[in-house]
Amino acid sequence: MKFLSFVIIAYLFGSLPCGVWLGKGTKNIDIREHGSKNSGATNAYRILGPKYGIMVLVMDALKGYIPLYLANEFGLGGVEIILLGLVAILGHTFSFFLQFKGGKGVATSLGVFLFLMPKVIGVLVLVFILVVGVTKYISLGSVICSALLPILAFFMPVRDSATRTPLVIISLVVGIFVIYKHKANIVRLMEGKENKFNLK
Repeated sequence: MKFLSFVIIAYLFGSLPCGVWLGKGTKNIDIREHGSKNSGATNAYRILGPKYGIMVLVMDALKGYIPLYLANEFGLGGVEIILLGLVAILGHTFSFFLQFKGGKGVATSLGVFLFLMPKVIGVLVLVFILVVGVTKYISLGSVICSALLPILAFFMPVRDSATRTPLVIISLVVGIFVIYKHKANIVRLMEGKENKFNLK
């Protein structure tokens, strides 16, 4: 019952459409109607501005981190924690509050794996900054980091080494899922039509 309760909690946390609510609450803008029409942090950054974009990034990451932290505090661990992370990511991409639509899962995955394997995330953040800094493509940074996630999960230290195999499997599943959600971006990258990231 405890695990099932946290499945619901993780899904509801993941489902919170922070970018949509913040846009409507602060500027009366539905970010799903502008830019890339995505509800995530990158589109929020472009449409609402840097301050709100960063706020959405942090909130979306916390949607992945907080349920796992709470579950751990209540005595859950191992594979159960990993599965709760997957539920939170699915909540973000298939949000109950957005008719089961949502973002691409990058920021929420960041929060989930920050809890599960912080050293891996530290490396991936550096890779992401390097890729985006050189190319100006956030989507490319996200795709590359998603591809590297299961590889680093296999080789680098994780929070619970006893769960390395399921962590690698979930990392592979999440990585493939995030890359799939970026399929339109990948096509635009190949065609040279992808929007570049601008700090201003």
